[in-house]
Amino acid sequence: MKITGLILAGGLGRRMGGRDKGLQPFRGKPMAAWAIERLAPQVDALLINANQNLEAYAAFGYPVVPDRIAGFAGPLAGLHTGLLACETPLLATAPCDSPFLPEDLVARLRLALETAGADIAVAKTGDQPHPVFSMVRREVLDGLTAFLEAGGRKVDAWYAALKVAEVPFADERAFANINTLEELNELEP
Repeated sequence: MKITGLILAGGLGRRMGGRDKGLQPFRGKPMAAWAIERLAPQVDALLINANQNLEAYAAFGYPVVPDRIAGFAGPLAGLHTGLLACETPLLATAPCDSPFLPEDLVARLRLALETAGADIAVAKTGDQPHPVFSMVRREVLDGLTAFLEAGGRKVDAWYAALKVAEVPFADERAFANINTLEELNELEP
């Protein structure tokens, strides 16, 4: 079964002083480039969800899909757009600000999704789920659309109604989100 990957880069970067996180330099290239390099080999097709600097994201060589729901509605709006745009039965997501995502992320999420017969598989470290590192079936699109149209925005509130497979990962650093300039500077070598 084929899988589309989706890099979530549609936020406003509020905690990064309004800067586009995915385009911030990190170890010699934009942060999104690191996430793309990690996710692209794990999937059959790749999309980038972005709502600003579309030309800069298009320069990475993959289709860029802006949110269909206005107002920077968060990662669920990006997931919604990815599900509308993907042509495969499965969609794997990762945020643009996580340059260390696991190289076996997609394989492990898929195995858990299929083994559990789940609607969504979510990465987890310790007791902390990481729902932006997920794999979903396209069949969740109608329910997600209804949730968003009703004003829902919280990821955990949406997937609480779904059959979820949580996938344990040991390396917490792999799921580190770089949300501020301080965090970005701390992780530079």
